[in-house]
Amino acid sequence: MTDDVRNIVLGVIAAGLSASLGWLARTYLWRRRLRRKQAFFGLPGNSECVLVVNREAGGDGAVHRHDVFALLELSALIKDCQAHAQIVSHDGTQQGFGERTEFCVGGPVSNRRMAAHLQSLLPGVKINTDPEPGPDRAAFQVGSERYRLESGVAEHVLLARLTGGQDARPVFLFCGQRAITNQAASRYLARNYEKLQRKHRNNSFVLLLKVVNTHAYGPDVVEVIGDVTRAAQAPLPAAPPASHRAAG
Repeated sequence: MTDDVRNIVLGVIAAGLSASLGWLARTYLWRRRLRRKQAFFGLPGNSECVLVVNREAGGDGAVHRHDVFALLELSALIKDCQAHAQIVSHDGTQQGFGERTEFCVGGPVSNRRMAAHLQSLLPGVKINTDPEPGPDRAAFQVGSERYRLESGVAEHVLLARLTGGQDARPVFLFCGQRAITNQAASRYLARNYEKLQRKHRNNSFVLLLKVVNTHAYGPDVVEVIGDVTRAAQAPLPAAPPASHRAAG
């Protein structure tokens, strides 16, 4: 074997080893990222979860198109985790909390399951469900603060990840003042789950988000008002809160 042939053979072997090591490293990083994502969403491979859908306010069982878009966002997340989703109606869900990962979309008016979760898991949250027009219609009260709906300008949504124990599967709540805010919250979760996992690990959290100027930007411009976990999980104060316009 000449020196030139030997060098070519060694070069091919070195290139093959380098490619193999690179593939192994990428595979390891991909699997680690997948495991973290599965842990955050409570969706190990081939597991099952439920998507709890609401009905459009005033409709006959119809789902608002923005809530459909929210379900599509969540379905992509579930597929990425190599899990399977079952879609169930808000009034046809009777499973306990923590048995399977649950994604619950919609406010308490259109989603009975959401109303039950708010009552049992987030006693510090009160939502004005009065159908009559008024400045406090659909307003959120979280602890001692109230957040009014300014349609098309500033609209609010609660994004929550709640667990009942170390081995319990989480429930994710997307509870907005309008359907477009549910879509905004699901998109925010899809884009920022890694940051949320680093900050909260796999613990419970409740975020209050503000969706800005939906008339112009749709569900894409979202601001975080704050982490309201403590206030949302504590009973409401006896004294009436002071109303104010949307917080910035």
